[in-house]
Amino acid sequence: MADNYYNLLAQRATTDEEAFEELYEHFFPRVYNFIYARLKNSSDADDVTSITFTKMNENLENYNRSKAAFSTWLFRIALNSIIDYTRRRDKSNETEWDEFFDPAAPEYQEPEAQTLTKEGNRELLAALDKLSERERRIVELKFFSELDSRSIAEILSMTEGNVRTTLHRTLAKLKKFLNSD
Repeated sequence: MADNYYNLLAQRATTDEEAFEELYEHFFPRVYNFIYARLKNSSDADDVTSITFTKMNENLENYNRSKAAFSTWLFRIALNSIIDYTRRRDKSNETEWDEFFDPAAPEYQEPEAQTLTKEGNRELLAALDKLSERERRIVELKFFSELDSRSIAEILSMTEGNVRTTLHRTLAKLKKFLNSD
């Protein structure tokens, strides 16, 4: 149901500024988190998120809801923007991870909670780096971008069952990595 709402909203957004703003507000945190999880750097994530939404805006009239859900279409743009961006940059993959962006996080946390959160994030991100590219993408789309298996399958050109099976096995792997450290 939600997909249908955003599919229709995307069509309206070509001429309706409020519809465009609603799309942007809804998808920005998910797209940003997905991009950030891939690039591991907030500055690069800011750049690629900006590129993604610029491309979305420029190509919104080409979106065809009969071919894919709007979220699938947008995350394909994000994925292609990441690929283009990483091809252009000349950095190593040893980029330092910043803190996660969480738009719903409280403005203030106790220092002890912040330290525990940072340590937990570092451990999780180190475990994610041990996964294959495909496994990492599935986890990122599922948990950082909050997409369902059907949408992930469409974005990655996989079957829905394969996404679920891979996700299940990957989560078991992650648990093993986290328990061994």
